[in-house]
Formats: sequence, C-alpha cells, structure tokens
Amino acid sequence: MQETIQIKIGKLIFDCRTDGDKENELVIFLHGFPETSYMWGKLMAHFSKNGFYCVAPNLRGYSKGACPKGKKHYSLDKLAKDVLGIAKFLNKSKFHLVGHDWGSVIGWKVVHGHENLILSWTGISVPHFQAFGKAIMIDDEQRKMSQYIKNFQLPYLPERQIRKKGFKAFKRLWKHSEPNEVDDYLKVFRNPKQLTATLNYYRSNYKLLKKAAKHQILGDINVPTLFIWGNKDLAVGSYSVSESHQYMKSEYEFLELDAGHWLIQTNYNDLEEVITKHVNRNKDN
Repeated sequence: MQETIQIKIGKLIFDCRTDGDKENELVIFLHGFPETSYMWGKLMAHFSKNGFYCVAPNLRGYSKGACPKGKKHYSLDKLAKDVLGIAKFLNKSKFHLVGHDWGSVIGWKVVHGHENLILSWTGISVPHFQAFGKAIMIDDEQRKMSQYIKNFQLPYLPERQIRKKGFKAFKRLWKHSEPNEVDDYLKVFRNPKQLTATLNYYRSNYKLLKKAAKHQILGDINVPTLFIWGNKDLAVGSYSVSESHQYMKSEYEFLELDAGHWLIQTNYNDLEEVITKHVNRNKDN
C-alpha cells in the first residue's frame, strides 16, 4: 500500500511516496520536469509486489519543505546529494536507481563515483550528462531542441509564460497523464515559489552543460546500466544518445522505442518489462 512519508535531510524535508516492505531491497525513483513522484505510482506498485521497497521523492523544489530560495541551491551536486541522503536516512547501504528526464540527469551524477552504493541504474529519456551537454553545444538538431533551456535563463518571464491560460502549455505535455496525475502536478506548479525552484534546475546548471563540449563534466559509468530512449523525443536527439554509449563501462543495455519523451505514460508495459528484468538481474544476492 502506498503512503507518503517525510524525510528530513539537514534543514530540508522531502515528501516521499513509498510502497512495500521497508526491510526489502530499495529502489529509488526520480521524477523529471514538469512532473512529480506521482508518475511512478504504477511502477512502484509493481515492484513492491515483487519484493522491493520503493521510494519516490518529490525532489528539491517540488517538496514544499525542501524549496530553498535562489538558483545556487539547485546545482547538480546538491540534487545528487539529496538522493544519497535519502538512501542514508533509510539505512540502505545499496539501492537500485531509476530516473526520468531531470531524474535521469541527477541519476547519472549519483551513479558516477558511487559504484559501491548502486546495484543497478536505469536512465530514461536523457542520456549521459556529458554527451547531452556536448550535443547542446555542437549538434544543430539538439541546439534547436534545447532552445527552451536557453529561454528558461531569463528571470520572471518563463514563469509568466508557463502560467498563461491555466498552464495550457504544460497541459499539452501532460496529455497522456491521468486527471489525478495532472492535479498532483498542478499542486506544485501553482505555487510561485515552487515553480521558480523547478526552473532553477535549468538556471543553476546551464553553464555546467555548456562546458561539456570542451571539458569533462562527468566520467565513465561503472554500474549495471539500462538506458531507454524514444526516437520521437522532441527534447532529446539521437546525437547525444549515440555519444552516451561510450561512457558505459559495466553491463549495459540500450532500448530504443518508437515513442516520444513521456515513456512511463505512453509505453508503460515496455518499461515495466525491461526495468524489471534489469533490476532482478542485479539484485544484491
């Protein structure tokens, strides 16, 4: 049975959806933008029935009690430390990690350099951060796809644009989501402070992304990895995906789907099957 618990890390309090027996092996699920932990409900129920303890936090900025003011608080380093802090709070020395969109970006950072903690890693939609950053700078297709990231660097205006006509632009992105899911998302984005916090992910890390064309911002991945991408994704092109493969130095599986960005909603059965096999193959026996 799913419930929401609060996890305190320093001064921050995270709202976390949980499912399953907390004595079981841990799977942490990281949502992206513009969504919340609600997106993982069905997959969490599946994994809990199969003997795992599932935890999906509303990430920094998405949890009211973990919403510090100022873009400096949303650096990739801080976002990754939140995930490690959640695992430590739960007294889990090892865990499986699944992330989509910004959750995938954060996940790449978490698994890099923490091989001893990660049993398996599943990234969805957004590839290795080094490859993605490089693509934004040198690939024409990705540069066009990522124009919105540049637009988000402006103060105030993006927030106003997003709120227009009752979040019409976001609702188009959520067309595959159930009404209750959309309601949960809007609880976050209707709060002005939280909306700005979610955009601060882009504002805080844009310079880091741009460095990737000439400098290493993230290295090799040495944990069992599954990466899933839809070839009709309007935000992530094929260049960064192809570039990403070279950084995988452990067991690696890549699944390309004939689909877009919102894979948990449009291709749930595909994801459930392949992620289940990946996690079960890498259980801490």
